[in-house]
Amino acid sequence: MRAGLTIGEFATVTHLSVRTLRRYHEAGLLEPAAVDPHTSYRYYSPDQIPNAQVIHRLRELDVPLAEVKAIIAADDPRTRTELITGHLRRLEEALDRTRGAVVALRHLLRPDDPGLRIELRSVAVRTVAAITADVRLTDSLQWYDGAMAELDAAYPPAERTGPPGGRYANELFTEGAGAMTVYRPVRAPHGSGRIEVLDLPATELAVAVHQGPHDDVDVTYGRLGAWVVDHALAVAGPVHETYLVGPRDTDDPARWSTEIGWPIFRLTAG
Repeated sequence: MRAGLTIGEFATVTHLSVRTLRRYHEAGLLEPAAVDPHTSYRYYSPDQIPNAQVIHRLRELDVPLAEVKAIIAADDPRTRTELITGHLRRLEEALDRTRGAVVALRHLLRPDDPGLRIELRSVAVRTVAAITADVRLTDSLQWYDGAMAELDAAYPPAERTGPPGGRYANELFTEGAGAMTVYRPVRAPHGSGRIEVLDLPATELAVAVHQGPHDDVDVTYGRLGAWVVDHALAVAGPVHETYLVGPRDTDDPARWSTEIGWPIFRLTAG
């Protein structure tokens, strides 16, 4: 009786090269069912075909060898699913970063794009409901989502008098951590939980509107900063953002509209 499929036959049925199968064997990923002690020929059993194909797909997705071994060794289907899901999540995050970098680079390749309009704006004192904390930049999106959810729960749409906004300390960008404040203008602000009543001081801003997803918002920041250098005097103070249309309003990133306000001291009357 045959010992099983020869390595050539196994390569044919799995669409994996003999070289790849040998490499999987050497790495301990897929050992042959039997090795002839006299000829050293490798033989595989038919029930190894699914595992070989799973390993191949995982390696195509750049799953590290250690993780592939853990996935193949997992007898519990739930454990195996969790391991694969974790890697797929990391791939999706990497894909999002790649997509954002591509969008930003496309915009940067159009340095003379006249589409960005900048407005000088005097903003009066405002009293808002706000949440403030010192946050790491890497945690900022998660913190923002939680803080905005808390504000939304405390103030239903009928209580709101304008779009939400945020103020972000320069240290958040320069040091990777700093004060973040998110707020909502509402009819009757009151403190509750993390929410406090906050008086936003009057300020002068150079304002630009970033349209679309936030993947390339740094490009808009860069162009606004360059304009400020040429036309005004930047002053120390937090950057302002106002979310005219954002993720909490629509799932379509193409419809997002974000005002970015850069604190300035005007050099010319306007």
